[in-house]
Amino acid sequence: MNYYIKVLKNYAVFNGRAGRSEFWFFVLFNIIVSVVLQIVGGLIGFNFLSIIYTLAVLVPSIAVGIRRMHDIGKSGWYILIPIYDIVLAATPGDSGSNTYGPVPPQE
Repeated sequence: MNYYIKVLKNYAVFNGRAGRSEFWFFVLFNIIVSVVLQIVGGLIGFNFLSIIYTLAVLVPSIAVGIRRMHDIGKSGWYILIPIYDIVLAATPGDSGSNTYGPVPPQE
């Protein structure tokens, strides 16, 4: 949950690096919140609840994806390649500093 909050606090930070755990925990909590909002929206008759949430976290999702690509030493543009970006997101990051910054701290 701390990673989810951390990504939301770094709302539009596209520089630096994000570790695997930060990226994947954000993805996990993002999916959970989306599913819950979809269910709640269906129950109360307001189906756009999940869409509003998705639009609200669009920029943080892109930002953490770009920082994740930076962690493995790739340009942020790699998030535009459909399958390869998932493989890269699962790849361990560079063990030392790279051109995008120092190793992200582990919590």
